[in-house]
Amino acid sequence: MSTYLITGATGGLGSSVVEHLSKNKKPSEIAVLVRDAASDQAKEYQSKGFEVRVADYDTKEKLIEAFKNIEILYFVSGSNIDSRTVQHKNVVDAAIQAGVQHVLYTSAGRKDESQNSPVAVVMDAHVKTENCLKDSGMAYTILRHNLYTEVIALFLGEKEALLQSKTVFLPTGDGKTAFALRDDLAEAGALILKDAAQHQNKIYTLDGPEAIDFRKVAQILSDITEEEINYVSPDVDTFKTTMASNGVPEDIIGMMLGFSLGIAQGEFNSESKDLEYLLGRKPRAVANLLEQIYA
Repeated sequence: MSTYLITGATGGLGSSVVEHLSKNKKPSEIAVLVRDAASDQAKEYQSKGFEVRVADYDTKEKLIEAFKNIEILYFVSGSNIDSRTVQHKNVVDAAIQAGVQHVLYTSAGRKDESQNSPVAVVMDAHVKTENCLKDSGMAYTILRHNLYTEVIALFLGEKEALLQSKTVFLPTGDGKTAFALRDDLAEAGALILKDAAQHQNKIYTLDGPEAIDFRKVAQILSDITEEEINYVSPDVDTFKTTMASNGVPEDIIGMMLGFSLGIAQGEFNSESKDLEYLLGRKPRAVANLLEQIYA
């Protein structure tokens, strides 16, 4: 009988949580939630002895069935910003009805919860889901992840493009972010799952080892590539025009702009030691991942 269920198990975070948790727990104790049981990764999970359950966040009835006999749920937040408030309510309601005892939710760290924040559209669902869990009657653990270190590479593009432009071009001003590696966040989640009773009704702010700005990122990249990488923080209109002229889709420009302005405003400038406490070691620095991508 599975004790744990990991949602988003075919994604980067969820699959990493499964990997870390299985170092301490038997596969037979771990169920994974997938949308397609015929996918290669779902079949791989089955071959390794994990219980595969099928549902998506849009269908509460299937979620209730998938959550039955599960004690502890690791709830990876949905990726569809437009619909995830409703989706998340489905997950919480289904967990209550299925008798789940404890939910770990992957939220996001922030400073400003008002609609004036540049990232309000992203954070709104997190705020509502946290409140929903607090009112649910279930035990909860809220994991407020800072931005993934992997986001830097998404913003900057591939190595060839970076070396051609030799420029980090983002309207982030002097804003700092305590980027955290996704795998470190997953490891911390798995450690909480292993001793879940010790973490009931707690909120953790999970930051990387230090908050840095993109001028520092440019310096790190200069050291890695042995090229001088400059940092330019353009105004909003210049950023939009430049990105559009390079063929970047409008929705991607909007996403990059929202997070960049959030960074500039200090939304992610936090240096909590919660991640270090949970891991029992220093989280890995930004340079660790950037070396793998840009060296």
